[in-house]
Amino acid sequence: MKTLQFDNQTIWYDDILLKDDPKQAFDAEFWRQQDSLIGSAQGRGTTWFVQTQTIQAALRHYRRGGLFGKLIADTYWFSDWEKTRSYQEYDLLNTLIKAGVNVPRPLAARAIRNGLTYKADLLSEKILNARDLVSILIDGPLPEEIYRKIGQEIGKMHHAQVNHTDLNIHNILIGDNDKVWIIDFDKCYQQSGDAWKQSNLDRLKRSFEKEVVRHQIYWHDAELKVLLEGYKHAT
Repeated sequence: MKTLQFDNQTIWYDDILLKDDPKQAFDAEFWRQQDSLIGSAQGRGTTWFVQTQTIQAALRHYRRGGLFGKLIADTYWFSDWEKTRSYQEYDLLNTLIKAGVNVPRPLAARAIRNGLTYKADLLSEKILNARDLVSILIDGPLPEEIYRKIGQEIGKMHHAQVNHTDLNIHNILIGDNDKVWIIDFDKCYQQSGDAWKQSNLDRLKRSFEKEVVRHQIYWHDAELKVLLEGYKHAT
């Protein structure tokens, strides 16, 4: 990991994955001018998809959600550079990759300080040809083997002691060759012990149940049992 510090900002980046100028990499207009802006998605804000010199990537600006987010959209209290949300997610993704968990590779993270607050951005790998579980299960059921793979991937994440505080079926993707990916590690962290792990799994179960009602996805409790079998046998 390389670090750039200038003016009021810090950038952390992987100089193998990111061959483009890290000072420009967080500006959507920079990619537009190079004809490298390849798409976008709407969530709390706009996520831009860009073609870097090495891989396709997703550029995300950190924004708050909920009612508080309407008052203070994208600023956070600053205490230390390495406690910024962008650095924390960048570092956690690298920890998970070292543990063998399928997560997007981080290319770069940035934090810009303004007095007592900061704003932040993350540039990470775009998982090609992948769909989230919601969109897949709207179309039809998944085979048991995929549920085992999902359980195994969550199990590997938990073996690395990572608490995914928003583990839901929008954050689980299926890509090429039925490879399972876990995404969106903002506000997630490593935690000792095991007691918290069940709450991750309970949250995931509620997510399945919620989407059965909301989108009539193809899912039943029996498939959760298969997922948990994979989870128990994760290595």
